Amino acid sequence: MRNTCTLGRRGILAGLGALALALSMSGHLRAETLPLVTVTKDPSCGCCNGWVEHIEAAGFPVRVLESADMFGLKQRRGVPAELASCHTADVGGYVIEGHVPAAAVKRLLTGRPAGVGLAVPGMPAGSPGMDFPGVEPEPYEVFLFDASGHNAFLRFLGVQEI
Repeated sequence: MRNTCTLGRRGILAGLGALALALSMSGHLRAETLPLVTVTKDPSCGCCNGWVEHIEAAGFPVRVLESADMFGLKQRRGVPAELASCHTADVGGYVIEGHVPAAAVKRLLTGRPAGVGLAVPGMPAGSPGMDFPGVEPEPYEVFLFDASGHNAFLRFLGVQEI
């Protein structure tokens, strides 16, 4: 008896479908390896939602909390007054203050530098959450800060590192 194995068109299509499913799942699994970002914001702030959408689009899982005492939270988390912005987040043991691009957060978590966290003071035009149609983005710096001060970490124009 002769044993021949031939692969027909259905077999090829099934194999391609399984490959596509496997590739899509691997991207999904990679995204789930990013740590949870817990964002605390004032209930009346709208631009914070834009930043949350930016972080989620980068693959981070996000939990949003609302607080009427943002000033107290920033003090407890060690955010210097000159670096304050509208929302404060926690991720991977770091504080993220304001409209910090996801690329900077990922670089922080990869490099794990000594510090309390990253901050983008104020609300620079074009930064994530402040990227409104028709508004020209302005260059801005992301600062790495700790109890003794802060230093430039990265520079951006919109969400592009420069």
